[in-house]
Amino acid sequence: MKIGVDGRKIPGAENRTPLEILDHAQSLGMEGVYFRTVLDITPTLDRGLLRELREHADRLGLYLQMGLGKVNPYAAAESPEIRRLGDGDYTSGMLKMLEACSEGADCHELWVACGSYKSDLPGYYAIDRFRTDAPWPDQLQAIEKLLGLLAPAVRDLDCHLNIETHEEITSWEVVRLVESVGPDVTGITFDTANVLVRGEHPVAAARRIAPYVRATHLRDSILVPTQDGLARIFSPCGLGIIDWTELLGALMEHTPDLDASIEPAGTTLAVPIGLHDAYWRSLHPDLVDDEVAALLRLADEYAARAAQGDVPTVEEFRATPYDGEDFIRRSASHLRSTLAELEAAPEDAKVGG
Repeated sequence: MKIGVDGRKIPGAENRTPLEILDHAQSLGMEGVYFRTVLDITPTLDRGLLRELREHADRLGLYLQMGLGKVNPYAAAESPEIRRLGDGDYTSGMLKMLEACSEGADCHELWVACGSYKSDLPGYYAIDRFRTDAPWPDQLQAIEKLLGLLAPAVRDLDCHLNIETHEEITSWEVVRLVESVGPDVTGITFDTANVLVRGEHPVAAARRIAPYVRATHLRDSILVPTQDGLARIFSPCGLGIIDWTELLGALMEHTPDLDASIEPAGTTLAVPIGLHDAYWRSLHPDLVDDEVAALLRLADEYAARAAQGDVPTVEEFRATPYDGEDFIRRSASHLRSTLAELEAAPEDAKVGG
């Protein structure tokens, strides 16, 4: 398992060219870069630049991944650049991006997502799952239909559209989409922190989706008790509530050579998880009480460790100035030490063994 980084969120990305981002990632000890979309590299889908990027990544010994965009037609208006690529047709724009990734950059594991988090909106309405104009089941049906429209071209180009476990969608729903559209053309990008926002235990979610995981966004989180349940705050891997031995073990059981991309998080925004809110729970029909109880225990266990001085309190953590490079290095160090322990363990002692 190689450890890399999200190319959009690596510190200084906005002031570097894609080639310079690769160089910067290598200087931080990273083994690959995951560009969120091909448009982050070239808004015009310049095949020459994409080939140059691939060649440079190969020279540096880095894995190279990238993606397309949102596959939720209800969110298409938030990505007008994709519609413009298709001369007014969003699907056509997505197909052009797909071809550029495959034929220009020789990238076949492609990120897609079903929504976006709107940090400027209050409470639950920051998440597309809670739209009242477009009930979430309607959005899921539209997502499945668009994935089906893209599937023939994805299959012809030997690609996978890897749906992120983003804030708006549960792991159960992502699995159903993959199994409905077909695991030959779809997979999962596992964001380890986002499943928390849907009330899911991260290790339980990893075990549910592991057979289909083809890419990752790795970061940890601190969970804070609230009146309605919990709130999530991003943290470097190893500093939060995730058991990385269990989680990575579950993934490696199915895909030992999975590329693992750290997603630095430059915010301490607390995202609500309404575990005790009847309305919130009504929109999560798959969630079971045992998993909710396990998640609440993780929050209690972190608070106990903080009281003993083993980890920072929430207040101490949020008061510490953000350092993106430190976030990456700390995460990479913890992930690599965990992987080394997993690889050194006897076969009968390994997670899932």
